[in-house]
Amino acid sequence: MLLSVVIPAYNESEGIETFHTELLLPALAFLDGHYEIIYVDDGSRDDTLAKLTKIAKADRHIRAVSLSRNFGKEIATTAGISQTTGDAVIILDADGQHPPQLIKQFVDEWQGGSQVVVGVRSSNQEEGIVKRWGSKLFYKTLNANSDAEMVPRSTDFRLIDKEVREEFLKFSERNRITRGLIDWLGYSRSYISFDAPARIAGEATYSVNKLIKLALNSIISLSLKPLFIFGWIGLGITSLSALGGIFIIIEQFIIGDPLRLHFSGAAMLSIFVAFMVGLILISQAILSIYLSHIYAQAQDRPLFVINRRNSTNLSDK
Repeated sequence: MLLSVVIPAYNESEGIETFHTELLLPALAFLDGHYEIIYVDDGSRDDTLAKLTKIAKADRHIRAVSLSRNFGKEIATTAGISQTTGDAVIILDADGQHPPQLIKQFVDEWQGGSQVVVGVRSSNQEEGIVKRWGSKLFYKTLNANSDAEMVPRSTDFRLIDKEVREEFLKFSERNRITRGLIDWLGYSRSYISFDAPARIAGEATYSVNKLIKLALNSIISLSLKPLFIFGWIGLGITSLSALGGIFIIIEQFIIGDPLRLHFSGAAMLSIFVAFMVGLILISQAILSIYLSHIYAQAQDRPLFVINRRNSTNLSDK
């Protein structure tokens, strides 16, 4: 059994050596050398790459992958996964907030039959109120609009079987969220809760703005429902304005205004305008249906995913 460890890093010079020697290597000792470590430098502006290169040259189990510029954590993670050769891949951050000492528990769950093992953050010493409540809102919104349900506070700290890895690498979209795509694939999974410790050094590189952008990309990538929201709004506006218009015609002109409501011309015009706005929104929803088909086709995701471990007598095709 060979375990691949993928670690994206961006401007982690202050703590990367401490992370490697004091946290990661002791956590992998139980594998007796049956592991490979792939560090991915995501276009760091400090000397992170120089330190990773030094670490890699001193140990044949370690590779340092240098991206040509900063592509973002999600792309860097994918780049690292693409370089793995192990029977399973575990992903964790280089700042120490994904405790490496839990790797053995992840491996035990995988060997027990789970093809995906997900780290779920119970607490975070450095999480402010904005990120905490933002995280809750994100998962509620995503699960309400997505076909792939995500466990709240689940993280990129996860292990995937080599079969899951091969399917994951078939995804081609650029604006991606790793955990969302892995959850979309399905497969048997288990969960491990952990308390995120403080960073080893430095400050978090994921700002609130980046997190908001990631959340928006996630919802758009994993759901087509936002395309149809205004269509439903338009249907409601059109229905209500149509009922209002019918009421005015009957009450004002057919039965002679017995309620003495005295609708003005401006009121009638407002209802007519609302009716037309509703029709426009419904028209946009119809266009959204066509756009959703184009979008789904452009993503080029697999039509289906076969779980080969749980299948019997499959062909090799």
